[in-house]
Amino acid sequence: MPRPTAAQFAYGSATVVVTTLALLLLFRTESGIGVAAVGTTALALGLLVAVRLPLPRHRAAEAAGRTAPADAATRTHHALEGIGARERVAAGRSSAPANDHSLRR
Repeated sequence: MPRPTAAQFAYGSATVVVTTLALLLLFRTESGIGVAAVGTTALALGLLVAVRLPLPRHRAAEAAGRTAPADAATRTHHALEGIGARERVAAGRSSAPANDHSLRR
């Protein structure tokens, strides 16, 4: 489970505080059960707001188990992982024809 972001903490906490104050002023409850019900409702609403807040793009990709999409210019074939940057040629920009697999002896 991914860790909550600062925005999720802030929006969730603000929702709890504002909801608690609004419900206490709206219902003017003085009993312990009423205050407990207001607090529980405010906590549930704050949790809902925090969970429903959209994640940043890179965090959403990590949470889904995928890596962030790479830029087309930096994508390389998996077989070229160990080759240095100067030796790489971007996909589709090679000077050799795509179907030229012959080795000249």
